[in-house]
Parts: sequence; C-alpha cells; structure tokens
Amino acid sequence: MEDGRRGAEVAGAKRKSEFWGWVKTVAIAFILAVAIRTIVIERFEVQGASMVPTAHDGEQFIIDKWSYQFGEPERFDLIKRVIGLPGDTIRFENDILYINGEQIEEPYLQEAKAAYSGSVYTEDFSFEEAVPENHVFVMGDNRPTSLDSRAIGPVSEDKIIGKVGLRFWPLPEFDVQ
Repeated sequence: MEDGRRGAEVAGAKRKSEFWGWVKTVAIAFILAVAIRTIVIERFEVQGASMVPTAHDGEQFIIDKWSYQFGEPERFDLIKRVIGLPGDTIRFENDILYINGEQIEEPYLQEAKAAYSGSVYTEDFSFEEAVPENHVFVMGDNRPTSLDSRAIGPVSEDKIIGKVGLRFWPLPEFDVQ
C-alpha cells in the first residue's frame, strides 16, 4: 500500500516538474521573442506609393535594426532610398543624378522611367550644400510624388530604424535585400 502511495507521489512530482519545465520554456521563448523584436528586427508595412516601383503599398518587410548600430548607411540602401551620405552634394539635371558632380546611374528606376508619361521622372533639383555629418539624403523611388529629402532636408541617422533585410509579403514578391 505504501509503495502505491509513493508511486503516486513520484508521478505527481514528475507531472509538476514537467509542467514547470513547460512554463520555463514558454517564458524563455517569450522573452527571446520580445528581445529580438525590440533589438534585432522589426516588421514594416509600406504605406503609400513613394517607393514604387521598388516597393508597393501593403508590401511587408523585415527591418534589420543591427545594421546601423555597427555600421553606417550605404548609398542606395532601401530605407527610402539613401542617395547622399555625409559630405555629399546632390543634384538632378535632365533626369540624371549627380553626386559630388559625378553622374550616377540609377538602374532601379529604369522600368519606372520608361513607363512614366511626364517629361522627366525626377525634376531638376540641387542640394549643393554638403549633407551634414550623421545625416543622409533620402529619396523615394516614385520621384514625381515622393515626400523625401528634397522637401524635408537630410534625415538624421538616429531617426533611421534599420535596413530592409527581406521582403516577405506578398509571397510571390519574397526577396532578400
């Protein structure tokens, strides 16, 4: 009789131990998920048309928050699109980008420029003063309608959440940047 009670106690202790094991596992998973979401990555949904044709309204991306903690934004990174880095001068003339007086190709706009019915896709524009330290000059890929550094000026690097890591929605558009 005592062996039966002892067996039941052992089984009860085992169930209790297993329960607390699951509680610990779920708690650790939750803490890790919150930490990763807060520190490492973030989901971002495109709202509006300022990045067409590169990104469309409703597309979703994973933003890599670590990239700019240990490095600087690079030209053509997709935030909006980083066009100018600290010290750069930016100019558009006849739909051609010039950075520091040098003509720069923008192959990511070829399709949009070909489909555009207006006279020039990017209006003449000049930001002749140098982009300040710790700032970037950003532009949307939908140049005729984008609200970007042409209107608001260079963006402080501390306002940048992170760099696009991958596009995950819609699934047919899945792409690692």
